[in-house]
Amino acid sequence: MYHAMTSLGFASESPYQGPIKLEGDPKGASVLVLGAGLAGMTAALELRNAGYKVQILEFNNRPGGRNWTLRGGDSFTELGGFTQTCDFESGLYINPGPWRIPYHHRALLDYCRRLGVSLEPFIQLNYNALIHASRAFGGAPQRIRAIRADFQGQVSELLAKVTQQGRLDEAVTREDQEILLQALRSWGALDRDYRYKANLISAQFRGYARAPGGGLDALPLPGEPLALSDILKSRVWRYLLNFANYNFQTTMFQPVGGMDMIGKAFAREVGDLIRYNCKVTRIQQNDRGVTVSYVDTASPAAVRQAQADWCICTIPLSILSQLPVDVSAAVKSAIDAVPYAGSVKIGLQFKRRFWEEDEAIYGGISYTDLPIRQIAYPNTGFNRSGRGVLLGAYIFDGANAYEFTAMTPAERVARAIEFGAMIHPQYAAEYENGIAVAWHRVPFALGCSGDWSEEARITHYRNLCQIDGRIALAGEHASALPAWQEGAILSSLDAITRLHDRVMRT
Repeated sequence: MYHAMTSLGFASESPYQGPIKLEGDPKGASVLVLGAGLAGMTAALELRNAGYKVQILEFNNRPGGRNWTLRGGDSFTELGGFTQTCDFESGLYINPGPWRIPYHHRALLDYCRRLGVSLEPFIQLNYNALIHASRAFGGAPQRIRAIRADFQGQVSELLAKVTQQGRLDEAVTREDQEILLQALRSWGALDRDYRYKANLISAQFRGYARAPGGGLDALPLPGEPLALSDILKSRVWRYLLNFANYNFQTTMFQPVGGMDMIGKAFAREVGDLIRYNCKVTRIQQNDRGVTVSYVDTASPAAVRQAQADWCICTIPLSILSQLPVDVSAAVKSAIDAVPYAGSVKIGLQFKRRFWEEDEAIYGGISYTDLPIRQIAYPNTGFNRSGRGVLLGAYIFDGANAYEFTAMTPAERVARAIEFGAMIHPQYAAEYENGIAVAWHRVPFALGCSGDWSEEARITHYRNLCQIDGRIALAGEHASALPAWQEGAILSSLDAITRLHDRVMRT
């Protein structure tokens, strides 16, 4: 429930107050960080600055973890053995993991500023993008602006009627009723009789059947509003929540050139501390320190060991739960209590940017009740000729995510094209290549993010976040912002602050 609330924008904002200060001399204390995602590299950066000896073990051959961008020439192998190679044209990319940054994620934005990561707007709301319900409006996609204006206008008309009939006397004073009627007329684009209908008033919000022009046919013609009953039964009003929810309100950002620019910026600071291609197989501790066993993924026969006084473990719980780890029963129960959400993202390259050329959709997201759920348009390269890449599906948890995860990559792409063509018929003629990431099959994560239940969070969350002996856990799963990079960074800052306090005391 909490995970769902967070994805809908109902969780609290970041409490970040600025860079942390780890004061005092650790006197040569060493810390082993497991994982070079944002949580791990944040810990390494701040601990080294505070005087600790730091080493990072990372499963992949790159930094960033789920902070990941796929470009032409990149390849990866998922569980099951399927290897995909991205064939996107140079300069085009897809972010299979995080892809947007809310304005109130202050810690992440601060690190972007400190590390020199350039940002640009991420367009969450595009009024000219589409809302699609397969069994409503004859299956024809509708513009977001039309759905929003028609729903808002007709609800305003209903409320105006109730107000005029005096049925709000107990809730609203007579003076306020007059002001309310004025507000409803403005907010709902109502006429002088407080009706929402096809005219040039409503057309200013929902759009025109013929837009204002020049010359002999310059005068505009209003479009016909959709019936309130049809909007209600279609349930497309649900998608309007995405633009109002706190986590998705403007302004949102993305790094220029791909989300992994953040991971690369961290690696420029701590890259010399990272040992790549290290698959952790066991974590042991005693009262003197921590020993981590691992194998080199290129030659896994030989087991190696790394030792330190302390350990910050950012390994996803979906993987950590399968490893022998020397922690208390309470912490082990907490590790085992959190499943990981399924998510599938599919990137599709097309010969031309038809969404711009044919439909004037520049950035933003279209929503559908089809299994692909969302189609997102690139926020860069506007109005240029040549190829473009769409996020052809963003399937977050639920039956559709499991269904697509069970498919081969080629089948996922084919289904995304099939469903997407119901919204954009140009798919068939313009499609060139695609790539599909199903997070339950990604070896270094085995899922998109920690999917806490309300009961599990009440029972296990504090145990998970406690320093157990010489081991502290960090990552988005150890935060109240699951699935967000901000949660990963904040959990890391909290863990290393408490660890530093313990080092200073001992």
